Amino acid sequence: MSKLKLDPKQIGKARESAKHIAEDMQQFIDKHTTVAVERTIARLMEVDGVDDVGTPLPNILVDSLKKAGVLNVGVSYFIANAMLSTKLSPQEIAEKVAAGELDITKLPLQPQEQIKAQAQALAEKMVERIKSNREKRNEYLSTLGEGRKPYLYVIVATGNIYEDVVQAQAAAKQGADVIAVIRTTGQSLLDYVPYGATTEGFGGTYATQENFRIMRKALDEVGEEVGRYIRLCNYCSGLCMPEIAAMGAMERLDVMLNDALYGILFRDINMQRTLVDQFFSRVINGFAGVIINTGEDNYLTTADAVEEAHTVLASQFINEQFALKAGIPEEQMGLGHAFEIEPGLENGFLHELAQAQMAREIFPKAPLKYMPPTKFKTGNIFKGHIQDALFNVISVWTNQGIQLLGMMTEAIHTPFIADRALAIENARYIFNNLRSIGDEIEFKEGGMIQTRAAEVVAKAAELIQEIEKEGLMSTLEQGKFGGVKRSRTGGKGLDGVVQKDEKYMNPFIELMLSN
Repeated sequence: MSKLKLDPKQIGKARESAKHIAEDMQQFIDKHTTVAVERTIARLMEVDGVDDVGTPLPNILVDSLKKAGVLNVGVSYFIANAMLSTKLSPQEIAEKVAAGELDITKLPLQPQEQIKAQAQALAEKMVERIKSNREKRNEYLSTLGEGRKPYLYVIVATGNIYEDVVQAQAAAKQGADVIAVIRTTGQSLLDYVPYGATTEGFGGTYATQENFRIMRKALDEVGEEVGRYIRLCNYCSGLCMPEIAAMGAMERLDVMLNDALYGILFRDINMQRTLVDQFFSRVINGFAGVIINTGEDNYLTTADAVEEAHTVLASQFINEQFALKAGIPEEQMGLGHAFEIEPGLENGFLHELAQAQMAREIFPKAPLKYMPPTKFKTGNIFKGHIQDALFNVISVWTNQGIQLLGMMTEAIHTPFIADRALAIENARYIFNNLRSIGDEIEFKEGGMIQTRAAEVVAKAAELIQEIEKEGLMSTLEQGKFGGVKRSRTGGKGLDGVVQKDEKYMNPFIELMLSN
C-alpha cells in the first residue's frame, strides 16, 4: 500500500515513456561500437598487460584496427581469425602486434563460420569464469551472511592501494558493509586503464585490475574474521566504462557506480560514446551479479534540490529502463538520490522524507542508493554530524538499500579513520533505535509530505513525456538534467565511435543476456 497515495497511472505512464526513450536510443546503440567496447572484448578474451613503455595491450590491439579502418568489424573477428591462422593465443597475438611482428588486419581470412565458432569458444570460457565468481559470492552470502539494509557504505581514498586495504579492513571491523575505493581524480577522462598495483593517486586510487584483486582478497579475509560478507565497490564510468566492468566481473566486485548519463553531464564525455559504452558495461554488470549505483544525486549539486527534484526521478526512470535493456534485474539497480536540500529551509526534512519515500514506493525492489548531505556542509563539524543524523533517520525510515555515510568533516578534509568510525557509530545507533519506524508511522492524508511527493511525480512524468517527444540527445543538449548542456558531437571520445560492419560480432552480449 502506498503511504504517499501516489497515482499508479501517472507512474505507469512515466515508466512507459522512459521505456520508449530507452528503446529509441537502443536502436542507435545496437548499430555502433566504440574503442572502449572493443578493448573490453579483448580483455574478456584474456588480453592483458602493457608494452615496454606502459601502453596497455588491449589499446594497442584496438588502435591497430582503428588505424587500418576496420574497427567496425570488431576485435573479436580479428582475434579469432588470427588464432585460426597463427595457432597463437589472444595474449600472444597482442604481444606480437605490440612488438610490430604481426598485423592481424592482413592475415588471410578464414571461413566466417570458423571465425564465429572460435570467438564463441573464447567468450564461453570467460562467461564460465564470471559465473563462478557469481557463485562464489552467493556461497559467501549463504555461509557468512551480510549486514542488514540499509548497507553501511564508506569510502577509502588514500591513493595507495596497500594503505586503502588497512583502512578498508578497519572500516569493516567498525561495521561497514560496502567499501568503495574512490578513483584517483581524472581517471574517468583517461582513454586507457592503468596497469598493476598503484601507490600514488590524487583524491583516490587508480582503478586497475590488480588493485581490484588486492582489495577483494583483503575484504574476503576481513569478512571471514567479522563473520559477514563485505562488498567491494568501484567506479565503472568514464571513457573506459565497459573495461572496468569487465575487470570488476573478473575480480568479483559487488557494486559499481554505473550511470547512463553521468559521464555526459559531469565529465563532458560525448553522449554517443557514453550511451554505447554504458550498454555493454551494464550487460557485464548484470551478468556478474553486480549492483549498479546510478548518479542522480549529482544533479542536486549543480541544481536546486527542491526545484529540480523531479529531474532526479525522471533520470531514475530512464536509468531503470536502460538497465532492463541490458538484462539487469531490479534487485541490482541501486538507483541514486540524495539528501541535499539547503538546511535553512523550513520543513526541509519533510521534503527529504517525501522524496526518499517516493523513490522507495516507485522502485520497490531496487536497493536504492542514498547519498548524504555534502553541498551544504560547513566547517562546523557538530552541525555536520546532526545533518548526517537526520539523513540516517530518513534512510532507515524509508528502507533505503545502500547508504553512503555522511562524514562530519566533509567540507574540511579527506576523512580520518576516526571520522569514519564516528559516522558508522552514528548510523548504527539511529538504525537500531528507529529500525521499525517506517512500519509504525503513516502520513497525513493530503498533508505536506503526500502533496510534495505528488508534485514531484507529476513534474517528472511531464518531463519524461517531453523527452520522449524530443529524444534524449536533444534533451541533453537543452540542459534539462542538472542544468548542464552538452552537444551530441562535442565532448571527449566521439572519434572512438564507429558504425558496425555487417560482419561485426560481439559474442559476449548474447551469451550474457541469455544466461
